[in-house]
Amino acid sequence: MKAILSKLLVAGLLAAGVAPNALAQDTQSPKQDMKDAGTDTEDAAKKTGHATQKGTKKAAHKTAKKTKQGAQKVEDKTQPE
Repeated sequence: MKAILSKLLVAGLLAAGVAPNALAQDTQSPKQDMKDAGTDTEDAAKKTGHATQKGTKKAAHKTAKKTKQGAQKVEDKTQPE
């Protein structure tokens, strides 16, 4: 009975496109898990840093534009006619 079930399981995995020995290789060592976590953290920090840089640059440009507009209004009001 066990042989039939394991053959059906292997046939089902092959039909689904999963290699039978792929199930045994899913477990990683704790050392590799820590390396992966470190890499994921590094990638997240880089992504956050880039987003912050982009947002800061956008805010600085918008501030400069509004300052220039305000200065232009003041200049127009203070021009002698």
